[in-house]
Amino acid sequence: MPDLSAMFTLETPALELIIRGAVIFLSLLLLMRITGQRESGGLGLTDVLLVVLIAEATAGGLVGDSHSVTDGVIVVTTILVCSVAVDAAACRFPRFSAVIKARPKTLIKDGRFDRKVMRREFMTPEEVRSQLRLHGIQDPTRVHLAYLEPNGMISVLTSKNDESEPPQHPPTH
Repeated sequence: MPDLSAMFTLETPALELIIRGAVIFLSLLLLMRITGQRESGGLGLTDVLLVVLIAEATAGGLVGDSHSVTDGVIVVTTILVCSVAVDAAACRFPRFSAVIKARPKTLIKDGRFDRKVMRREFMTPEEVRSQLRLHGIQDPTRVHLAYLEPNGMISVLTSKNDESEPPQHPPTH
């Protein structure tokens, strides 16, 4: 029979757990911000593996040698509070938001690749062309603007002369 009182007994001082959670959260936030927004897009197999390895590597730093459920709950709560606090601060303070939140980056302007942005985001022209094909565009010169969005996806606006007529709505009776 499990010892429920031991399972929920605080093994590490609560303040230490809060500090550990905040330091790990802010460190990982900074590291992920440095890696660039392309890496924050859709999760692939290597991304899932990376998340698991980061979780495993930081687990000891988060709760030390603790096995208490209560210690884990305090750390998780601290991480969630830090996440909400960072989002609230980014919303309230535009300068902080500019540092902490990714902004859309122009990959193509008037049919020309922005090689500097592509280099910084570790993207090749073929990768961008692949994304254009997913948008139904074969020729990059048809693109007015293409952005690498903060979520890692690419949005595309075609040239004015390539836009089709807006859809016609059936008449209402």
